[in-house]
Amino acid sequence: MEPAALGEGRLSGLSGMDHALFAYGTLQFPEVLEALLGRVPTLEPAELTGWRAAALPRRLYPGLVAAARGLARGAVLSGLTAAEWAILDAFEDDEYDLRRVRINGRDAPVWTYVWTVPADPVDWDRERFAAVHLGDFAARSARWRQDPESFGRSAGPGWGGALG
Repeated sequence: MEPAALGEGRLSGLSGMDHALFAYGTLQFPEVLEALLGRVPTLEPAELTGWRAAALPRRLYPGLVAAARGLARGAVLSGLTAAEWAILDAFEDDEYDLRRVRINGRDAPVWTYVWTVPADPVDWDRERFAAVHLGDFAARSARWRQDPESFGRSAGPGWGGALG
C-alpha cells in the first residue's frame, strides 16, 4: 500500500519519503538549506541536460527552463521528510511547477521546480550569487522560516530588489 500524499497542490504527486529533489539554484547551498530546514540533507552534484538555470527579472534566484543545448548544474537532495518538502514548497514562488526530470547518470527520475513564466535570456550566475548574495540570502531565508507571513509573495518570498 502506498503512503498518503504529502499534501495538495504541487506536492500532491509525492508520496512517501523516497523522493529526491534536483536543486539548481539557491537550494543547492548548504547555508540556505540549514536556514530553512535546520539541517543539510544529503547533497549529490548533478547535471540536467536540455534545461538551463535562467536568470529571472528582478530576482536573486534562477528558474529552470527548457533549453535544447542547455545544461543545468546543481545538486540532488535526498532524505527529505514530508515536513521538509512542505517547507521547501512554501518557500518556492507560485510561478514554479513541481515536475519529474531525468538527471544525467541516474536511473530514477527526480523532482525539480520548473519556472513557468518568461525568464531572462542569460543564465543565472551561481558563483556571483555565492560571492555577493549568499550570506544575506541565507539570513533572510532564516527570517522567512521564522515568520513566512511577514514576507510578500509578489517577487518571491522577499527576495526581489537590487541585484547589483
